[in-house]
Amino acid sequence: MEGLILNMKEQKRSEILNKVLEGIYGVEEAARVVGLSERQLWRLLGAYRKEGAKALAHGNRGYKPANAISPEERERIVELALSEYKGLNHCHFTELLAERENLSLSRSSVRRILLFSGIRSPRHRRQPKHRCRRERYSQEGMLLQIDGSKHDWLEGRGPYLTLVGAIDDATGTIPFALFRQEEDAQGYFMLLLEIIKNKGIPLAIYNDRHGIFQRSPKEPESLEEQLCGQRQPTQVGRALKELDIQPIFAMSPQAKGRIERLWGTLQDRLVSELRLAGASNINEANRLLWNFLPRFNTHFSVPPAQPGSAYRQLPPGLCPEGILCFKYGRTVDPDNTIHFDRQVIQLLPGLDRLSYAHARVEVQERLDGSLVVSCHGKTIATRQAPPNPASLRARKGPRSAYNSPEIEIAAAILNTTVSEPNNVDGCGSSREEIPIGQGQTKTRESISRSYKPAVNHPWRSGY
Repeated sequence: MEGLILNMKEQKRSEILNKVLEGIYGVEEAARVVGLSERQLWRLLGAYRKEGAKALAHGNRGYKPANAISPEERERIVELALSEYKGLNHCHFTELLAERENLSLSRSSVRRILLFSGIRSPRHRRQPKHRCRRERYSQEGMLLQIDGSKHDWLEGRGPYLTLVGAIDDATGTIPFALFRQEEDAQGYFMLLLEIIKNKGIPLAIYNDRHGIFQRSPKEPESLEEQLCGQRQPTQVGRALKELDIQPIFAMSPQAKGRIERLWGTLQDRLVSELRLAGASNINEANRLLWNFLPRFNTHFSVPPAQPGSAYRQLPPGLCPEGILCFKYGRTVDPDNTIHFDRQVIQLLPGLDRLSYAHARVEVQERLDGSLVVSCHGKTIATRQAPPNPASLRARKGPRSAYNSPEIEIAAAILNTTVSEPNNVDGCGSSREEIPIGQGQTKTRESISRSYKPAVNHPWRSGY
């Protein structure tokens, strides 16, 4: 295959397979890093030895499988599961489909179709789990455990802070950490950005099932997700996918015990260091933390099983700031403007395209607060859009007709004091000032009194 171009995922697999062939990695740990089973990795390794990089690109890429289930059959299966065969477990339902409806499908295919439509089996069995201690990864950069710890780090001298950090699974060192007001996506973006700049791109990260990393299955699907047929990733999940970092979700706090034990150590030693330095705000705490990390790594690090580093360097032309940021989709208005965060941004014409009207663009909110607009991977020049006439008219206060120049001139000629209409006091009387000479005025009150019927009025008599 001439002109073969490998994507980032296939390039990562090529690097891992080369290190397996060199004897640096074992098959078991390499399979965990790339997210495959050992059997599949052995297959991929054998094909890689014979065909080279060609074996990493799938031969059926872009083709529909010949044994794919048609949409009509999927709709029929879902309809039967909701009507005639409602309440059956997936295995029994598959058998009845083959016996009565002449639909011979595997149980896994039927289960996948039903689960995609939100139909779960009424019978649920939880398989027993065997827990044991996990061996460390063999090389630095193969796995990072990341998490956040909210604690009274300043011991009452300042607000509660959250320490967002990472620990290398092979060496036990902290590549970077920082204090934040809360555990948020921006803090993890800043953490990964510093690690990539100083070390490189790690192969995998181990994190909990926080809503920052993945959407909750209990969260209702949006209209866009229903049309696409899949859940949209979070901002951090999208960035990890673009960087080809394999996320591993921990099912319990004990599973990521290395970083949990790290918080216990830091809540003892780092809190004491902050107390001795008298830190009382987040800026002072971060400055002391970054001076504390090299000493901590020197004291608590362990040698890895394999020397060297598994961190991957950034590909040429790849901007990490353009990935580790918040991205939003916008549709361009006919006047080549977009609305974002109460701002109106004007898109300027480029060399290859003069107008972006009705196009779908991407707005990148960088960590430094700047906004970058791109379309199909190309950056668009922008500026602040001028205000429209409606906003300019809204800035002017409401002008009363009784303050017009014509009324003021007429009042000066007549030497009268012009008052606003409906100048009525609380008793229902209206006042009018009348000039009597030499600047003196008198007030004439016309009192409007309500009519009160007499005692013998017919309205007062009953039926």
